[in-house]
Amino acid sequence: MGATIYDIARHAGVSKSTVSRVLNNQTNISADSKKRVLTAIEELQYKPSKLARALTNSGFDAIMVISNRPTKTTVGNPFFSEIIHSISAIAEDQNFDLILQTSRNTDDELDKCIAKIKEKMIKGIIMLSSPADESFFEKLDPFNIPIVVTGKIDGNYTNVYSVDTDNFKDSYELTNLLIKNGHKNIACLHAPLNHHVSIDRLAGYRSCLFDHNLDIRRDWILDSGYTAEDAYNAAHQLLSHPDRPTAIFATDDLKVLSIYKVASEHSLQIPQDLSIVGYNDRVVSTFLSPPLTAIDIPTKRLGKAATELLFNLIHQKGKSSKNMIIETKLINGASISHLNAK
Repeated sequence: MGATIYDIARHAGVSKSTVSRVLNNQTNISADSKKRVLTAIEELQYKPSKLARALTNSGFDAIMVISNRPTKTTVGNPFFSEIIHSISAIAEDQNFDLILQTSRNTDDELDKCIAKIKEKMIKGIIMLSSPADESFFEKLDPFNIPIVVTGKIDGNYTNVYSVDTDNFKDSYELTNLLIKNGHKNIACLHAPLNHHVSIDRLAGYRSCLFDHNLDIRRDWILDSGYTAEDAYNAAHQLLSHPDRPTAIFATDDLKVLSIYKVASEHSLQIPQDLSIVGYNDRVVSTFLSPPLTAIDIPTKRLGKAATELLFNLIHQKGKSSKNMIIETKLINGASISHLNAK
């Protein structure tokens, strides 16, 4: 059994409260007493337990990760698993525990967050998505605990920070790439519009069509849900129609996979019969033939930047930017046909 705070006090010849003040970096202690306590800690190889620290005013050394989505929409999603791995690696280096919060709905998630804050179980929160309804942030902001969101934030908050990519610009660029290759009949499979990322990606697509005076057909813009089944059904609906588009912009990898699958079932060759652009997941993309032309989302960099920002806020290391944009890059695959060359 390791040394306790009582052992340190006896060894240093001071009171238990003096040892406690040293461990909590308080200033109301003499230099001599502090030196004796620190010497005793080193000689006895004392390691303070996290539980003991939590019972003091400092609370647990833990951060919480939440998705702000129902659990069924994140299971099996490569983005969430990869970004959580990136977060956990940095948390471990900081000797912090990681709490992965699941919930039935937003109200349930909010209640759990508030309970953990009040019980001093966490010192910061990372949110893996940014809801368009920002009442969640409005209710958590007054608790004065740092919150970093991997997504866009519209509101002005004291304790909420954003790390994101420019989804509008990236979607505009992908759609423009199809237009440069002669495509005018371009459809879009998108995720539900209750998160900023979905809204911005759809807006980039629509804005690009508008700027090029191309038709924005509502029957070619389909909400494809969050699950593989929903995405498959949307792709099937789009490609089963005799008046189908020559190209599709897909706002995430599940939509991309569904299009490849349904195209194969309909004996459509990519890109000869159907061109596709979207967002790249490196694990998924290795199985796609032909390779996808896509925006590569730097998932690990997003997770790293968000976690480092959160710990800077926890440790109060200078002033931090409220909105950080991580650069992306275009991956030129072979999923676009060149209609101009025909």
